[in-house]
Amino acid sequence: MTVNTDRKRIEEILNRGVVSEILPSREEFVKVLCSGKKLRIYIGADPTSESLHLSHAKNYLLLEELRQLGHEVIVLVGDFTAQIGDPSGRSATRNQMTEAEVKKNVKSWLSQIKPLMNFKDKKNPPRFLYNSQWLKKLSFKDIISLASNFTVQQMIERDMFEKRLEENVPIHLHEFLYPLMQGYDSVAMDVDVELCGTDQIFNALAGRTLLKRLKNKDKFVVAVNLMANPKTGEMMSKSRGTGVFLSSPPDDMFGAIMAQPDEMIEVLYVNCTRLPLSEKDSFLAQGPREAKAKVAFDIVKRFYGEAAAKKAEERFVKTFSKKELPEDLPQIQSSSGTTATILMVGSGVIKSNGEAWRLAQQGGFEIDGKVVKDAKKKITVSDGQVVRIGKKSFFRIKTKD
Repeated sequence: MTVNTDRKRIEEILNRGVVSEILPSREEFVKVLCSGKKLRIYIGADPTSESLHLSHAKNYLLLEELRQLGHEVIVLVGDFTAQIGDPSGRSATRNQMTEAEVKKNVKSWLSQIKPLMNFKDKKNPPRFLYNSQWLKKLSFKDIISLASNFTVQQMIERDMFEKRLEENVPIHLHEFLYPLMQGYDSVAMDVDVELCGTDQIFNALAGRTLLKRLKNKDKFVVAVNLMANPKTGEMMSKSRGTGVFLSSPPDDMFGAIMAQPDEMIEVLYVNCTRLPLSEKDSFLAQGPREAKAKVAFDIVKRFYGEAAAKKAEERFVKTFSKKELPEDLPQIQSSSGTTATILMVGSGVIKSNGEAWRLAQQGGFEIDGKVVKDAKKKITVSDGQVVRIGKKSFFRIKTKD
């Protein structure tokens, strides 16, 4: 596949607003992209949860655009590093995951990424790799050799480590190994470019150091923004109710986007659609309600197709604009005697008992309009009752009895 060296298109991709910083410099990176050299570019992520959100989606959209220029791209699954625990941005040690937990999450992730990239391209498809392929093979001698490239002072200069030292919060030795492992990914894959979030620059630069010392090769680090709320600085987060998750069905995804604060419309437009930037100002001038609905439609269409996006839009209007509930609500199978926890987890909207308990306590669970705050309490349900989970998810009860 011939590499596209059209400078206008390259600048269009890099200047959209997704890319935050390029190291060692944007000018050098543009020069290489315009040279016709085929680059090997990757982005890695640890499967620490079952669902990705829209801030992850923008990364894969960018990777796909670079692939379409003719470059080789790799989607790296950090199945090994997930079992170490990335300390980036953490005020405490991250829980280490089991191999079984990682495998379960990976399976879910692959299905969520596929609508964002053309894996069916016969000439230059994206590649999936797993860093356990090479990290499992490292001997203790190999790890010592990698560690010799860095000092303890370099490690503790990281913001989260400095803060934890000041607050007398433990830093475990294995956390220092994480950037070594992520850095070695670049060496093992012999890459030219790494895409990463701005919170991952330290780890990406560790890879740049190792690649230079072990292979005498330079690597570009392309850092992308984290899609923060421009007013509050808040990131997308499931626990805070600010996430739009890629595993959500069309109706829930549409509703979650509509529930985003108005100041997030421009952020979503720039990062998660490829609607023309030249039309952004006139698009936003329509007003937040209409602009947000069009952004939601475009995003849902990418994941589920135009017909599903149209149906999700119609259901949203009918449910929330006209205060009506559609007749064909999805069903929850249940026995007549159950609990709010069982219903919420059984719907697929809520992933754990703990999350269900917290949501119920906040008034996020109703049966036929009646709030149920004790998620563990036994309740009696019957056919046809309407259940509300969170702000936007509605179901009808179908009893098994």
